[in-house]
Amino acid sequence: MNAPMLRTRLRLRLADLADANEVARLDAWVMDQENGLPFHRPKWLLAIEAGTGQVAHCLVAERGGSIVGLLPFHVVHSALFGRALVSSAFAVGGGILSTTTATTRRLAQEICDLAESWSCPTVELRGGSMPGKGWIEKRDSHANFLKPLHADNEAELLAIPRKQRAEVRKGLENDLTVETGRDTANLDRHYAIFAESVHNLGTPVFPKALMASVLHAFGEDADILTVLHQGLPVASVFSLYHKGVVMPYWGGGVWDARRLRANDVMYYALMNHARQQGCTHFDFGRSKTESGAYFFKKNWGFEPEPMAYAIHTADGQEPRDINPNSPKYKAKIGLWQKLPLSVANRLGPWIGKGLG
Repeated sequence: MNAPMLRTRLRLRLADLADANEVARLDAWVMDQENGLPFHRPKWLLAIEAGTGQVAHCLVAERGGSIVGLLPFHVVHSALFGRALVSSAFAVGGGILSTTTATTRRLAQEICDLAESWSCPTVELRGGSMPGKGWIEKRDSHANFLKPLHADNEAELLAIPRKQRAEVRKGLENDLTVETGRDTANLDRHYAIFAESVHNLGTPVFPKALMASVLHAFGEDADILTVLHQGLPVASVFSLYHKGVVMPYWGGGVWDARRLRANDVMYYALMNHARQQGCTHFDFGRSKTESGAYFFKKNWGFEPEPMAYAIHTADGQEPRDINPNSPKYKAKIGLWQKLPLSVANRLGPWIGKGLG
């Protein structure tokens, strides 16, 4: 008779992200998980650190030498917004990636212990496995939008609901051209458009180094698509590619983009470009529920899927508030919009790198 097998102990540790072999092992595990996202990958963690200075870490759970869970995060520090452990910083997803509920709970407890010892009053998990008791869970504040791509350009156009399809057709008649690339010139004109776009919305722009780092880290899994009118760039989108899914991530347009329907043409062109790259799905990303972006994506025929976020705070502490729709920022947004663009572009990256 065989002796009963002893259950292998679950071991948690911080990964050595300076070890290339460790990084490759973690990346391979993430890519093998159905729910693994670009924001779980070590290359995202390290790119964010390189581009913003927010220090990257990854909690790893192992059993018998095999990975069974991980929790990527950044220590986000801001003179304006305080300190927080964020999984993952500057991401719309991330959170705990694990194979069992028990592992999820252990990882959640461990990051709370780290937050206490590192004097970080807030822990934020963006998606992933929810940790349960002791956490504030938000399931109705944001939604994600995902749908399959179609067989060819014409089928893609016909799949867009009638009213939105009419906008795309108007844009296609406006002498617009589309270019894609990954080099410095593409990044420069993308960033100029993005900075102008977020300034018009009243929010600080992220550092250019952030986008440069992500573009470099992801290589063939990232690119930039720009729409031009008579040779001048008017709209641009920075996209990630992950396991057959294209994810338009940082995008925007100049004031004239609305008149030209350049953003409409941009997303339609990206659908066609992504299909040619071998993608099967288009992930339109997250939007705040009932916001303008939320309804814009619904107009394209995407159905919202609620996203779950979790927050843990130290006793007596309030969660940090970086939501631009928060009432306390209304006046500040109005003032920011009045700043000259050149001034906003100098100040914005210093503020933006602390938003995480």
